[in-house]
Amino acid sequence: MPLNKLISMIALITLMTSIAIYGCSSQHLVNQDEQQLIVKEKTVDTTNHQEVGNASWYGPGLQGHETSNGEKFDQNALTAAHPNLPMGTKAQVTNLANGKTVDVTINDRGPDVKGRVIDLSKGAAKKLDMKKTGTARVKIKTMRNKN
Repeated sequence: MPLNKLISMIALITLMTSIAIYGCSSQHLVNQDEQQLIVKEKTVDTTNHQEVGNASWYGPGLQGHETSNGEKFDQNALTAAHPNLPMGTKAQVTNLANGKTVDVTINDRGPDVKGRVIDLSKGAAKKLDMKKTGTARVKIKTMRNKN
């Protein structure tokens, strides 16, 4: 085999190996996911965000586990999981069936069930009188943080 052809083959194999290693790198994937999350969070206008959809609640099996923002989950606190509102966002959630409202702080990501817009802690679900039904149609409205 001619030397220049051998060198070209080695260069091609080295390049393909480098791409494969970089593409499979977990560090690369974590950074990409973090960038997508940051972009997602920046696209939500928290000063005037409103949405209507189905809510569910979670709690007993996750008590004490770490939430997406690093806090320990307290099922009795007034918190919620939302797919893209920034961590720490204050939101008012209204149960459209009975008009009851609760103020929550976003501290986790979710819901994991398709067709739901927010997962509420057990404590928040209790305030909305939706604990027994498990789900409710709700309106979410972000609130300005009081500094």
